[in-house]
Amino acid sequence: MKPAFRLKISLFINYFLFAILLNSVGTVILQVQHYFGTLESQASLIELFKDFGLALTSFLIASFITRIGYKNSMLIALFLVAAGCFILPSVKALIAVKVLFLITGACFALVKISVFGCIGLIANNNKEHISLMNYIESFFMAGIFAGYFIFSRFINDSQPSSPAWFQVYYLLGGSVLFAALLLWTTPVDESGIKFSREKDLFRGFSSLFQLILMPLVASFIVCSFLYVLVEQSIMSWLPTYNNKVLGIPAVLSVKVTSTLAAATALGRFIAAMVLKRYNWFSVLTGCLAAAATIVLIGLYLSEKSNYRKVNNWFNVPTAAWVFPVIGFFLAPVYPAINSVVLASLPKSCHGMMSGLIVIFSALGGSFGSVVTGYIFQYYGGKTAFYFPLLAMTLLLLSIFAFEKMRSNHNVMARPMKFGITPS
Repeated sequence: MKPAFRLKISLFINYFLFAILLNSVGTVILQVQHYFGTLESQASLIELFKDFGLALTSFLIASFITRIGYKNSMLIALFLVAAGCFILPSVKALIAVKVLFLITGACFALVKISVFGCIGLIANNNKEHISLMNYIESFFMAGIFAGYFIFSRFINDSQPSSPAWFQVYYLLGGSVLFAALLLWTTPVDESGIKFSREKDLFRGFSSLFQLILMPLVASFIVCSFLYVLVEQSIMSWLPTYNNKVLGIPAVLSVKVTSTLAAATALGRFIAAMVLKRYNWFSVLTGCLAAAATIVLIGLYLSEKSNYRKVNNWFNVPTAAWVFPVIGFFLAPVYPAINSVVLASLPKSCHGMMSGLIVIFSALGGSFGSVVTGYIFQYYGGKTAFYFPLLAMTLLLLSIFAFEKMRSNHNVMARPMKFGITPS
């Protein structure tokens, strides 16, 4: 097996496992309400811990990850998360759940920055870059899809306060150790990276801030923040929406939510092929308009739901099947804008840029989930799901601005202001 292909397999597996761990937050939010008796606003703080770990770690290491090395960074992350997974079932405390998500978020920052950096090493041109980005992100969504079913196997509807769901972390911990072993034995050629010679911590932060001030990057940051705000406000709260608004039992609610991940995975897989032929901006504009329409249809059908007793797949309300379709249309947005901004920068900047992607994605996800949780608690689930519509409108306007900046800015034609020349 060629080293480049083996590295792709390792990246896919790492992303798959972190997708299960990170995006189990919606299921865990529902379970901690049952097991610990927490309120919606308190449960939403789990997302805050996850995203705080993501943002803080990205901020601290984004400028220096090439000095650590992409492979070493991923190995550190995998071993730390495996340890956390094995400890949680023995502790069974709410603070331990929050700490695990804090660790997982921090470690995913290392993995995501490294994966994005490795894509730049593997891809031969811009179209291959955007295609591979969509394939990897589709595999991420496949992990989310699998995670819903894995967690649902450990949930007991007849005993909502049962601690059985903690046992899933033994399975996940073992899987993460396997991924670490595979990566350990996979050769990674990082010679294509121009490692920064800056040894001063403040110089590294200075380079990061100068990158943020570039108009192209600044406009992208807004897009990234808003996209993840939309995604997490829906994904993290859909299990609770299905359970508390549509009256679907917890286990079935989690399984039905898995179709959101499946739709997103399918959307990204198809987008990987479509974006090779069509302009990314036109595709994304149409997708966002369609996604907003689906939200309105889903909310309308929720109002018309007759709230009959739901006990199997066949009498699940129609509204529960409509919301997951949103994922199909939102799917191409995040990988496409990430790829466009990375392909516009020299490879030597990919580590820092990937760090910024993680930081502002985490902030957007945290803000979206917490705001949705508070609206859910004080104004009801239906009102809470109108919130993403406002964010989608702002996202569409931001993508217009991002495309204008990109078309007026040829960053590859001149040296970067902070001393890193284009490769």
